[in-house]
Amino acid sequence: MPNPIHLDDEFLDIAGVAAWLHITQRHVRRLVAENRIPNHKIGGLVRLRRSEIDAWVAANGRGPGGNGHDPAA
Repeated sequence: MPNPIHLDDEFLDIAGVAAWLHITQRHVRRLVAENRIPNHKIGGLVRLRRSEIDAWVAANGRGPGGNGHDPAA
């Protein structure tokens, strides 16, 4: 069963995600093109759900306490 959708959850465009994560729009587009970040096509436009990006960041974290890749392990 899919995760329940929260009413306060919102879709962001590439510019919004880039500003929120402090990365370039080009990098967000690359992540989308490589299917490395959760995204949706709505009316031909790429949109990213805030809750899915939160979960993606948490799952791909680095450093102490991060659940993502650890090159030292």
